Amino acid sequence: MQKVVLVAAALALAVALGALAIPGRVGANGNENGSYTIGLWGDVPYSDEQKTVGVPNLIADMNRNQLAFSVHDGDLKAGSGSLCDDALYTQAETFFNSLRAPAMYTPGDNEWTDCDRPANGGFDSFERLTHIRETMFDTPFSFGQRRLRQEVQAAPYVEDRRWQLGDVVYATLSVTGSNNNLGDTDPDPAEWAARNAATIDWLHQTFDRARARHAKAVMLIVQANPGFDRNDPNRAPIRDPQTLASDFQPPDGRSGTGFDELLRELRAEVIDFAKPVVLVHGDSHYFRVDKPLLDANGNRIEWFTRLETPGDNQQSGSNDVQWVKVTVDSGDPEVFDFEQEIVAPNLLTYAP
Repeated sequence: MQKVVLVAAALALAVALGALAIPGRVGANGNENGSYTIGLWGDVPYSDEQKTVGVPNLIADMNRNQLAFSVHDGDLKAGSGSLCDDALYTQAETFFNSLRAPAMYTPGDNEWTDCDRPANGGFDSFERLTHIRETMFDTPFSFGQRRLRQEVQAAPYVEDRRWQLGDVVYATLSVTGSNNNLGDTDPDPAEWAARNAATIDWLHQTFDRARARHAKAVMLIVQANPGFDRNDPNRAPIRDPQTLASDFQPPDGRSGTGFDELLRELRAEVIDFAKPVVLVHGDSHYFRVDKPLLDANGNRIEWFTRLETPGDNQQSGSNDVQWVKVTVDSGDPEVFDFEQEIVAPNLLTYAP
C-alpha cells in the first residue's frame, strides 16, 4: 500500500510540474467552478518610499490572495529625474520574483524609450531596450516563485509573450508611451516600424490561437494608453473614434500616430472574434474600466473592455500604491470581473 501511495504521489507531482512546462499553459489556484483570480499593476515604483514600503506592501497583499498569476504593465520608475541604470532592472526582477505566483511584465517607456532624457542619464534608448530583452526576457519563463513557460515572439521581440489559462488566452504586446517611440527626446521611426509590424503580427497570432482553441475570451496587456477618442486630452492622444486616426502628427507632442495602425488592427480582430476582449494598460495613472472602442459607424463594441491600472498617484506624489484583482470565470458570459484592491498600509491620512 505504501508503494502505491508513493507512486500515486510521484505521478501527481509529475503532472503538476508538467503543467508548468507546457508552453503557454498554466495550472491555477482556481475555485471548484473553474474560476480564478489574477493581479494587475503598473506605473510603480516612482519614489524611494514606494520602492521600500509601497511595493513590498502591495506584493505581500498579492501573495495573500492566492493569485493564478500577475502582470505589471510597465513603467518601473518615474519618467524623469531617475536613472535608467542596470540596477533599475535588477531591482524590478527582485520585486517580480518575490511574487509567489507566476509574474509577467511588459516594458514601459520610462525604462527605455525615455531613457535618452538628460534627467534620466542620457542613455541610448535602443541600447536600454536591448538590455531589457537580454536580461529580463532571456528565458521562455515568467518571473515569480512559481514560473510559467510562455510562448515567445521571435527575436528580437522576445518581450512579447503569450499563455493560456482555462478558456482564456493572454498576451503582452510591446506598445509604449511617448507615441510608441515616435515622440519625446529622440524619436526612432525605424525602430518603431519594425517593432510595430512585429507587434501587430503577434496580435493576429494571438487571436488566431484563441479561435483555434475555441477560447471564450482574450486579454491583452500593453503599457501605453493609446487614446480611443477625443474625450480625455489630458491623459492620452486624441483621435477620431471612428477612423482611429490621430488628430495630431509628429513632431507635435500630442501625436498618437504610433498607435493608429495597431488600434485599427485590434478593432478588426475584436469585431471578428465577437467574444469578450480586455485591453489592459497603464501610462496615465487613472484607474478605470470602460468601453471606449467604437466601430467605423460609431457604434460601441460592447464586448471590448479597457482596464487601466491605477499606478502612481501623481497628484499627491504619495505612497498610494494599489492594484487590480480580476476574477476570471469562463462560465460567466462576461468572463471578467474587476475589483480595485486597496492595500491598507499604503493608504494616506486624509484631511477632511
